[in-house]
Amino acid sequence: MTKHYRSYCQVSDLADSKDFLTRIRHHLHQNPELSFKELATAELVATHLSEWGYEVTRNIGGHGLVGRLRQGGGARSVSLRADMDALPIMEENSSSHVSRKAGVMHACGHDGHTTMLLGAARQLARTRNFSGTVNLVFQPAEEAGRDSGAQRMIADGLFARFPCDAIFGLHNHPGYPVGTFMFGSGPFMSASDTVFITVHGRGGHAARPHQTIDPVLIAGSLVMALQSVVSRNIDPTQTAIVTVGTLSAGIAPNVIPESASMSLSVRSFSVEVRERLRERITELVRLHVQGYGGTVEIDYQEGYPVLVNSAPETAFALEVATELVGAARTISPFGPVTGSEDFAYYLQHRPGCFLRLGNGENGAMLHSARYDFNDQNLSVGAAYWTRLVETFLAPATV
Repeated sequence: MTKHYRSYCQVSDLADSKDFLTRIRHHLHQNPELSFKELATAELVATHLSEWGYEVTRNIGGHGLVGRLRQGGGARSVSLRADMDALPIMEENSSSHVSRKAGVMHACGHDGHTTMLLGAARQLARTRNFSGTVNLVFQPAEEAGRDSGAQRMIADGLFARFPCDAIFGLHNHPGYPVGTFMFGSGPFMSASDTVFITVHGRGGHAARPHQTIDPVLIAGSLVMALQSVVSRNIDPTQTAIVTVGTLSAGIAPNVIPESASMSLSVRSFSVEVRERLRERITELVRLHVQGYGGTVEIDYQEGYPVLVNSAPETAFALEVATELVGAARTISPFGPVTGSEDFAYYLQHRPGCFLRLGNGENGAMLHSARYDFNDQNLSVGAAYWTRLVETFLAPATV
């Protein structure tokens, strides 16, 4: 790769695209669309790709689409993915590009991810400095949690219709400097499962608790008991998280209710730990509730699997970033990241790498009502994707 260093895209090559990309990103931020409803976003993406000469295939797994560009006689192919959906959050920013849809906002930066890949699409179409096939995958419904956009696009024949030798994707990462690239090989992002628990007791008057089976008491003690699952059942060298995210019961202070409901978020980085967590949580909850005389319903829903980056593709992606921005702006190894991503499904079918890109040290965290994607990353991300394609699909040399 070093041999062709000067012929590959530099960040400065995107200087004339900065205003264009900023306008696109702000438009997407102002007009967010929830999972499975990304119709206008997909139309905007498809229109630009078609204008730039891409072969565009729409409605893959919903509003997903792929822009394909072939150049030269190279036999290799590479796919890049960006997600398009927003979140059901009321934005609390006051910028000129604040969301125009009440209760919906791009609180995870998918507007930036989409724009960076569009920037790369434009640059690749202008320079065509590669030999082979590039597939640009614009995915809906990453935020769905289950039956997501990645799953639907794969089920709709994504890899059969658009074969690739490897697939790459990225996510912005608040808390680290803008333009800093972060990589991890192997298990990189966690599996994410959700557990819904309903404790049934026997309601009654608050003044006569002895005549009831108090589901609030049971649920409260269960919160504490669940903290033992990781600390006393999982190898301390393994990463696992059990978080009680919701707990609700009752409507009046003088009434012991009939039931209490709670929900858990469960994170893990291996199949074995994931199975152990399910086993222990289910068993503990049933026995704990029974010990108080109550009954329980458990709905254990498996979400996204562990995201596992392949070693060769991660090393390659790191090398591209190092040559683009310098070693001082790359971090490897990085992680593990305890968030989850449906990009994991792609990596079950093809080798590849999912990486992180710093969004600024002092900005709001992901899924915050005050989050905003950092526009300084637009040119950096577009240049990175362009350079990765150029390098991956470099013509063979004698």
